[in-house]
Amino acid sequence: MRKFFLLPMALMFLTACQSGTEDKTNPFFTVYDTPFETPPFNEIKESHYLPAFKEGIKQHEAEINTIVNNSETPTFENTILPFDQSGKLLYKISRVFFNLRSADTSDSIQAIAREVSPMLSEHSDNIMMNMKLFERVKSVYENLESSDLDDSQKRVVTKYYEDFVRNGALFKGDDQKRLKEINTRLSTLTLEFGENLLAETNENFELIIEDEADLAGLPEGVREAAAEAATEAGYEGKWLFTVQKPSMLPFLTYAENRDLREKLYRGYFMRCDRGDGFDNKDIIKEIVALRAERAQLLGFENHADYVIEVNMAKEPQTVYEFLMELWVPALKKSKEEREQMQTIIDSEGGDFNLAPWDWWYYAEKLRKEKYDLDESQLKPYFQLENVRDGMFWVANQLYGITFEKSDNVPVYHEDVEVFEVKENDGSHIGLLYLDYFPRESKRVGAWCTSFRGAGWDHEKNERIAPLSSIVCNFTKPTGTTPSLLSWDEVNTLFHEFGHALHGLFTKGKYDRTAGDVPRDYVELPSQIMENWAAEPEVIRHYAKHYETGETIPDELIEKLENSSLFNQGFANVEYLAASLLDMDWHTLQHPVNVEDVNAFEDESMNEIGLIPEILPRYRSTYFSHIFSGGYSAGYYVYKWAEVLDADAFYAFRQTGDIFNKELAAKFRKYCLAEVGEGEGMEQYKKFRGQEPSIEPLLEKLGFED
Repeated sequence: MRKFFLLPMALMFLTACQSGTEDKTNPFFTVYDTPFETPPFNEIKESHYLPAFKEGIKQHEAEINTIVNNSETPTFENTILPFDQSGKLLYKISRVFFNLRSADTSDSIQAIAREVSPMLSEHSDNIMMNMKLFERVKSVYENLESSDLDDSQKRVVTKYYEDFVRNGALFKGDDQKRLKEINTRLSTLTLEFGENLLAETNENFELIIEDEADLAGLPEGVREAAAEAATEAGYEGKWLFTVQKPSMLPFLTYAENRDLREKLYRGYFMRCDRGDGFDNKDIIKEIVALRAERAQLLGFENHADYVIEVNMAKEPQTVYEFLMELWVPALKKSKEEREQMQTIIDSEGGDFNLAPWDWWYYAEKLRKEKYDLDESQLKPYFQLENVRDGMFWVANQLYGITFEKSDNVPVYHEDVEVFEVKENDGSHIGLLYLDYFPRESKRVGAWCTSFRGAGWDHEKNERIAPLSSIVCNFTKPTGTTPSLLSWDEVNTLFHEFGHALHGLFTKGKYDRTAGDVPRDYVELPSQIMENWAAEPEVIRHYAKHYETGETIPDELIEKLENSSLFNQGFANVEYLAASLLDMDWHTLQHPVNVEDVNAFEDESMNEIGLIPEILPRYRSTYFSHIFSGGYSAGYYVYKWAEVLDADAFYAFRQTGDIFNKELAAKFRKYCLAEVGEGEGMEQYKKFRGQEPSIEPLLEKLGFED
């Protein structure tokens, strides 16, 4: 599936319906009178959401009833197509509401979400367990071979049939009732998990520094940002650091005060694990237990079996074997890194062993020692606007597309900017929203979503242009300095842009399959873009000093290239540890009896030999990917897709031209635009001519023998 916000299961692919006309003052009940029919955020009020959801459900139910009550023999035209195109109003409101719940939420929006989510879960279950509807879909499915449907239509029918089966359509009586209860409860629990994490991140920890001596080691830009943050929070004359990564990571990297590094990092890794009102441990236990019970009801050994069956990996054992193949060399590399940093500590007379809150600080010292490079040398060249223009340039070089600023499109926050995306002949592709900076109303991390996915208007017989959106939490500009990105943030922006290109390029006449990919394929379009971000030719294009306009010196680019394998042990170990933790939670079988979440996590990490100096990238209590997002039993997919992206970029390198337009056209066609027309590996092989090899990734990570 495309990397969008996750609606209840059925609504992930039921993306179309008639607009209501009951209340002309509600923007959702009319055609948007805006450029490109974009959401009129300036007109949408929180009071509009709940009536729109209720009307959307009502209309969707009516459309389903029309399909079910059709007395004609079920066909693609009278059953599958109207089902595929049903639910437009619900889709319309959900795209706006759930995007804003993540990017610009409020107490009242969260309250609406708590009321709406169980309603949507029940509505989804009512559709997917509607036996009359299922029988009609089943009838079309069972007659596929004798039909004159084309391959695209056959794929849509097959996918819908499988969706019904995977969502309990074959259940009757008590089993169906129990499945509905589980889904409804899970919809509430996952919301609560995310709300607790947002509140904990914003409210439950602040590092307030009063003595300027405690800022020793911090670059001036970091100090200035902390001073502005303190002033905004009412701490005039002080410095404020939070557990938001743009604030935390520079402190952990440069602050000489070890006690304060520990205090800040503990504030981060103890989120939702303090035994207070934001604690997520009981929620985790219930989520895991319900997912395991649901999997058993549906005929699977565990939740991971249920999830991975439709992925490229097919079964959990394949995932474990894949992760462990990388774990062994990554762990070995991380131990080498640990010893090198301990040597620095000892040489400086430090009477202590390296701890988790020391890793960034001494890794930076090690990087300076080995490569004569530190982050503060790079950041002045990575002004946000220049990096943005650089990624637009890459897309133009590959695909010929252009990006034109649109100032007349309504936005939901003043920080958001919008670009119209065009083909090289000037024809319209879609819009791209960009939302860069942290705020209390935004959840942490970075993601790509859409306010309207690419679709097809069957009445007009034309493509519906998508509205893609990238949301980040990058370093904010200050009064004297623009937003300067870290190298990690540069890669994050290119990464999310890859997701956006997937959404913008998507073509397909059927909502169920257009742009649809397995979860362990979905990161290929994003991660491949990171390869271009690191190419010297590309770096020279966007890396201009924010004060002088000078292009980044070749010497710095060479240092960056030389250090590309630096700290790969840490980066891969923390990621792989989280992936294995995710798998361990979701291979538990019903009934699940985990008494202590932290003890379970410790046992999981001890079993794989995680060294104490590194924590998993996400501890359980703030692992939002798997407990409030769509990556349960699926966090492994980033590394799985990294095999694909390394192999795909290697194909460009083999041609001697990283902007090979012929190859780019094939990648756009088979791996982005038409990817929903076949299974993930089938589409990749159409582009590559062969299955991917893991060797390019091992070489990229420095793990080859």
